[in-house]
Amino acid sequence: MNASVAIQVLPTVVDEEEVIRIVDEVIAYIKSTGLSSYVGPFETTIEGDYDELMEIVKNCQLIAARAGCKAMNTYVKISYKPEGDVLTIERKVTKHHQ
Repeated sequence: MNASVAIQVLPTVVDEEEVIRIVDEVIAYIKSTGLSSYVGPFETTIEGDYDELMEIVKNCQLIAARAGCKAMNTYVKISYKPEGDVLTIERKVTKHHQ
């Protein structure tokens, strides 16, 4: 696992329930990839191969659009190590959630 990505998709819609519905669809897609992920209050973090994660980032926006979102802002943070492994989600946060 040479990359970790944190993604936040913010639908440009007025209704909060609509925001939640669209974001829930994006999160469901991320979970369906089978990769290790962690859902936080502002973003979702995913671990895996860099190229696979970049495809997932692209698809998150397409999923939101298919869910009826006509515009969105997407914020992405990437931790990438071309050779070797990045720190895992588990190693970073487990001690804070016991």
